[in-house]
Amino acid sequence: MIDAFNQYFEMVPAISKELKNEVYKLRYQVYCFEMGVFSPDDYPDKMEYDEFDQHSVHYLIRHRSSGDYAATTRLVLPNVTFPEELFPIEVNCEIDNTALMQQINRANLAEASRFCISKAFKRRKNESNTLVAINEGVCENREYFSLLERRALPHMSFALITCLIKSCYEHNIEYLFGTLEPAWFRFLSSAGVHFIKIGPLLDYHGERWPCIIKIEELVENIANENQQLWGMLTEKGNY
Repeated sequence: MIDAFNQYFEMVPAISKELKNEVYKLRYQVYCFEMGVFSPDDYPDKMEYDEFDQHSVHYLIRHRSSGDYAATTRLVLPNVTFPEELFPIEVNCEIDNTALMQQINRANLAEASRFCISKAFKRRKNESNTLVAINEGVCENREYFSLLERRALPHMSFALITCLIKSCYEHNIEYLFGTLEPAWFRFLSSAGVHFIKIGPLLDYHGERWPCIIKIEELVENIANENQQLWGMLTEKGNY
């Protein structure tokens, strides 16, 4: 899976100011125009960003042949000087699984957010109003992609998860927050990625569950259930 994906796409850490601006421009495109989550009027510079971006790790997925950026995500890191500072999920969601949260060292906790794929790189028309590509089917953008490239498109969401796992490995993160659409939650569970719901379903950029997962358990479960996917998510065991 990882070799097939890397032949046509590249996972790019957005370290420089220029690459971070590409992240913010892609998020503006997806969240303001493709999804209508935010108003374009609130972002006159045509870049979507917030206060959490300053202490986040950002990744882009780049289409090699065109150079276009297809997807992005970020890992919001804990505040090392003020570990009790709230993550976006805690600001916007109700967290009622307090027993689980009390067991977690906040210095080893981060949040996956702004997880999105451009409409041009989604597989089917019925995915146009989701932030991720989850369904089986034939890509609608036949003229834009070769047959082999279209076969790599289903791995786009897992490539973003690969970027998050790598970032967790590099920053000593053991637990990962996330907000998941119900269909995405079910799809990940079927693939062996078992998030734990920690609060009620709510309207947060669409209906979503607030969830958490232990990275070590994520990797171990995938290793037991799907070796190809494990190879992709850990870059063949590197993380």
